[in-house]
Amino acid sequence: MEREPRTVTVSLPPALLRDVDRLAESEGRTRSELFREALRQYMQRIERWEQIFAFGEQVARERGLSEEDVAKVVKARRRSGRRSTH
Repeated sequence: MEREPRTVTVSLPPALLRDVDRLAESEGRTRSELFREALRQYMQRIERWEQIFAFGEQVARERGLSEEDVAKVVKARRRSGRRSTH
């Protein structure tokens, strides 16, 4: 069961606050709605990255790869991706 919302004070530079207000107005939302949505998305993104890293660590363990091995594979893939024309 959710409790009553609590008020939190956040300091923002004036230019960022103007941007927030413009965005909130353009979307027909309040500042609070905008900040709640931004925080939800941020927390979901962090959780997703944690899942991705955990998966990568699991696969590396299963294949007996060290961090150095993984770094080499990533570096090689990035190099080959840059050269490809697809």
